[in-house]
Amino acid sequence: MSSLGSAGSTTTVPGSATATSPELRRSLRNGRSLANAVLSFMAIVMTLLAGLPLLSLIYMVIVRGGEKLRPELLFELPPAAGMPGGGIGNALAGSALMVAIASAIAIPIGISAAIYIAEFAPESRLSAATRFAAKVLTGIPSILAGVFAYAVIVLTMGKFSAWAGGFALAILMIPTVLLTAADAIRGVPARMREAAIGMGATRFQVVSNVVLPTAMPVLLTGVMLAIARVAGETAPLIFTALFFDYWPHAPFVEPTASLPVLIYNFSGVPYPEQIGMAWAASLVLVIFVLIANLTGQFVLNRARSIR
Repeated sequence: MSSLGSAGSTTTVPGSATATSPELRRSLRNGRSLANAVLSFMAIVMTLLAGLPLLSLIYMVIVRGGEKLRPELLFELPPAAGMPGGGIGNALAGSALMVAIASAIAIPIGISAAIYIAEFAPESRLSAATRFAAKVLTGIPSILAGVFAYAVIVLTMGKFSAWAGGFALAILMIPTVLLTAADAIRGVPARMREAAIGMGATRFQVVSNVVLPTAMPVLLTGVMLAIARVAGETAPLIFTALFFDYWPHAPFVEPTASLPVLIYNFSGVPYPEQIGMAWAASLVLVIFVLIANLTGQFVLNRARSIR
């Protein structure tokens, strides 16, 4: 039964707690509440401290790079030492070329390996070894990929080239593409495969017409993240593509400029114009990486909302 008191009193139900019940109040005198408050405060402080260097770096890049950023910068060649004007057009084109070469190598290899280890032989020793090798490769220093590409491509060809740079970047891309694609393929519901097989589809048709289209949003996200990662790598390109003051041209067997190496070269010279150009190139590179990451996240969120 419920009892109705006079005005200003509360309605109570036996066995229930009122809004002012001490059980529902959080007090710092309680040990658990105090520990929760302290740990929450520490987590917020640590998050702010961890983000402070990143925010300060982005602020400096925007302020210093924005001073020199202009449309002509993206279409002109670098100036001579100490001379005003010029741009980063050849470095921008070289970076795009080598990322394209790396993507052409890494994406087919990564996705093909992911299909095998996730769809055809998920429990085999080869599959386990491939996953282990891919995880190890994600953690190796990028300079080792450059040294390997130097030994395999540069010494064989006898010269630095965009092909060697693209090969070095592909080594760094393959593990990210492979692991992301394998997770995406394993995430496809088994009932979709069973339905396709029940309708008479072959294993190849199931993979090409059901599994890959379903996993495509996550695959694209992994590809975009891999591209964003290698776009800013400097060490592999110093060993393989070096630098060149002119535009890259076919068959791309000469040293090739890139944004990371331009930033590395110009940031250490005593000329204000070149230093300012390094800041502008840094801003362009940050914008590209940000766009790649946001594009991958947008594709993934869009796919999840459709499902």
